Amino acid sequence: MRVVAVTACPTGIAHTYMAAEALEQAAKATGDEILVETQGSAGSTALSASDVRDADAVILAADVGVTDRERFASKPVVEGTVKQAINDAAGLIERARDAAGRHPASAGAGTPSEPEPESGEVAGTGFGTRLRQWLMTGVSYVIPFVAAGGLLIALSFAIGGYQITEAPDVTERFDPASLTSWAALANQVGSAAFEFLVPVLAGFIAFAMADRPALAPGFVGGAAAVAVDAGFLGGLVAGLLAGAVVGGLRRIRVPRAVAGIMPVVVLPFLGSLIVGGLMFVLLGAPIAAAMTALTGWLNGLTGVSALLLGALLGGMIAVDAGGPINKVAYTFAVGGLTTGSDTALQIMAAVMGAGMVPPLALALAATVRGSSFSRAERESSRPAWLLGASFITEGAIPFAAADPLRVIPSAVLGSATTGALSMAFGATLRAPHGGVFVLPLVGDPLLYFLAIVAGVLVSALAVLVAKRIGRAPRSAESAPVESSAVTV
Repeated sequence: MRVVAVTACPTGIAHTYMAAEALEQAAKATGDEILVETQGSAGSTALSASDVRDADAVILAADVGVTDRERFASKPVVEGTVKQAINDAAGLIERARDAAGRHPASAGAGTPSEPEPESGEVAGTGFGTRLRQWLMTGVSYVIPFVAAGGLLIALSFAIGGYQITEAPDVTERFDPASLTSWAALANQVGSAAFEFLVPVLAGFIAFAMADRPALAPGFVGGAAAVAVDAGFLGGLVAGLLAGAVVGGLRRIRVPRAVAGIMPVVVLPFLGSLIVGGLMFVLLGAPIAAAMTALTGWLNGLTGVSALLLGALLGGMIAVDAGGPINKVAYTFAVGGLTTGSDTALQIMAAVMGAGMVPPLALALAATVRGSSFSRAERESSRPAWLLGASFITEGAIPFAAADPLRVIPSAVLGSATTGALSMAFGATLRAPHGGVFVLPLVGDPLLYFLAIVAGVLVSALAVLVAKRIGRAPRSAESAPVESSAVTV
């Protein structure tokens, strides 16, 4: 059987390439041919038209919308998540074999046997999965803006202090010999990057739903959400609304003479008018009121409520090591940064500290008691130190994939501990990323470091205890996913 596949995750760092490696190994084991296009941050070589034409089936293992999926309209398509590809690549290969058997005419030129991508009826995909993919697509495009803007703002505070926000516009006064001017420049460039967050979120949610014609309505809806102070929640609503509106308009049959200008003129025009109008006139005000209430609730969190929120977000960050639940917690924290409140800055600190815990804890556990881990896991522990220190939670994936029932609860316990302690200590963070490299920018850095160390020790101890309960160490050869993770 000839199979083509596409893998993609929100960050495009680890899951994307691990899923590709797992699929390639599973296909090799069954004697099938597979070509995988990894739509990740490092880029990839796209599948050629002949590759797609000659394929018997298509596997889409993605947590975000797949770019140019219309290429596969004439092929039997099997969809799954990157986690399914990592944990059960053989199952996806078997599903692809069954799909190819039901559509024997799909090989070669064939006739369309699958519905159009926007219909949402591709095998193995429900509305809940689709919704998650749409939202994660928006988040994946927001993350670079968050990282660039947040680190620039944090750098400006480190150089010029928090009062740098009051500096005059650098277009009016900029002194190349003044450190304050450079701090002001970094702050204003970072703030400009942050202004794109909501429009980009809305635009690419819409793009995932209805392709390029929905980009302009999504961006317009996101900009309208910013204008009416509807924030991230408004961006989510605007993106979903734009995708639905443009998707509905695409279903309208029009004369052939008009069809050519529909994607580039008519759909963006009508979509922007409808979505922008609804956001300004009808939806913006109630969403803004909800955002105001949410901000007020966050600002009012103290004592036990703050501890519980920190523990909850910390557990969410660890439970799927960079997957969709992790991104929900991260997006919640980043969204709060735009409010600038102390509680929002505390939440950002708690989330980043908790996200550092799983890789660091597992690296520590594998170093302290290597006999409890396979050779591949011990090799994975070395890069896990750096990944954890850099706030890349995906460093825990090789361990979680090999032994999820023991590793994941232990990671969640340690991360929840760090999240709760960070909130209790009142540590704050304005940078959305950076790990230990932005530690000097943290409010109460010593207590924050103590919270991280406590979580790492709790998680490492928990996993070592769990490993001793009814489990013999696995050999490296018996864990193909682990060995693929070493390459990542």
